[in-house]
Amino acid sequence: MNSPRTTLYRDKQNAKLMGVCAGIADYTGVNALWVRLGFIGLTFVAGGGTIPFYFIAGLLLNKKPPHLYVDREEQQYWQRVRQSPKRTAREIRARMRDIDRRLAEVETYYVSSNPRLTAEIERLR
Repeated sequence: MNSPRTTLYRDKQNAKLMGVCAGIADYTGVNALWVRLGFIGLTFVAGGGTIPFYFIAGLLLNKKPPHLYVDREEQQYWQRVRQSPKRTAREIRARMRDIDRRLAEVETYYVSSNPRLTAEIERLR
């Protein structure tokens, strides 16, 4: 089952009609205006063939939960996850390596500046 944060929803809070375009905008991280303009352009190109799909999506998609994200930063994070999960995983691994490196530096500094602690660690080895 998909995580609620990686599911496409209708966004009724930012909706103009049924919230499908706003939901796509929220899902992809693209501004809703551009999604709406793209849909209108696609509708003209397809001779109105996209309109039934819009209403079908409006009926099939669930409404976006009101408190899906804690804040804007979390929303942007999940949009990046949906756009490229592998890139997001690499970014998280890189952050964790950086935190690990910084923690090791703090540990080294603290141990090297505390001879009693260094002696205790050596005694335990």
